[in-house]
Order: sequence, then structure tokens, then C-alpha cells
Amino acid sequence: MSDGGLSYLTPEAKARVEIDKLLVDAGWVVQDARAVNLAASLGVAVREFVMRSPHGRADYLLFVDGAAAGVIEAKKEGETLRGVQWQSAKYADGAPDEVPTALEGALPFVYESTGVETHFTNTLDPTRRAARSSRSTSRTRSPPRSSRSVSIRPRRRCVTACNTSPI
Repeated sequence: MSDGGLSYLTPEAKARVEIDKLLVDAGWVVQDARAVNLAASLGVAVREFVMRSPHGRADYLLFVDGAAAGVIEAKKEGETLRGVQWQSAKYADGAPDEVPTALEGALPFVYESTGVETHFTNTLDPTRRAARSSRSTSRTRSPPRSSRSVSIRPRRRCVTACNTSPI
């Protein structure tokens, strides 16, 4: 990752700049938690989203069709991503009660990323999860591909698992 005039940023803030670029390139609209418009796109990534107490603040909360469906935990380049899965899992289980979610319970799509390396876990796929709980990927999933892994019915906010995976 080149600094490109970003040398004043902390290493994690530089990672977030790269993650923002990856998300935008994949078709997500990236917004700050202070100014959220979930109708802006099928996929909206909200930065610094405050989760239910005591779950803290997620670096990104991912919304698909207006419902929270995943989280991204940002780490500086070189950080071991498997070592921070506990943190992203905490966020995946901490959506505030007033936030519509794709499924009851924990959010199904969990990412850890440095902006260079991204680690993904799909909690909807127990077979893949049992065989290999996650995998590194060089790109972020686009909202349409992510929504193909679940069937979203906006009127009911009903989401059910399909036979396909976002990978």
C-alpha cells in the first residue's frame, strides 16, 4: 500500500483508507455513522458504527438492502488477522436492537482486513465452516454477490440461507 500523501495517518487509519477503496470498487457506498442513508445503495458500509453495549464500535457495519448483514474489523498491514477474529465476532453479535438485521442472532458475514489482506467467514455455511472456517481473499465482496447468498424479502425483512455462498 503506498502512502500517497497519507504519512500523517496511523497504520490502522491507512488500512481504513484502503478498505474504503476496496468497498467502493466492489460497489458499496461507504458512509460515516454520523450521516447514514441506508437507501443510498443496495450495499452500504457504515464506518465507526456503535454497537450494543458492551460490544464497542465496529470499524464497518455492512448493510444489504437496509438490513445489517456483516462487519469488518480493520487492522494495520502486517497484523495477523486470525488473531483478531474474537473482536469481529464480538461485533457480529452486537447489533443494536433498533437496527434491522438480515437474520436473527449474529450477523452472518464477518471480515477482518488490513486493506491488503482480507479474511472472511460466512457463518451461514456450516459445511464450509466446519471444514475451513474462513479463508483469505484479495477482494471484498460486492453487495449483489453478498445478497445472493441470502434471500432478502424487503417487505418482511425475512432472510433465509440459500445453497450459494458469497465466496
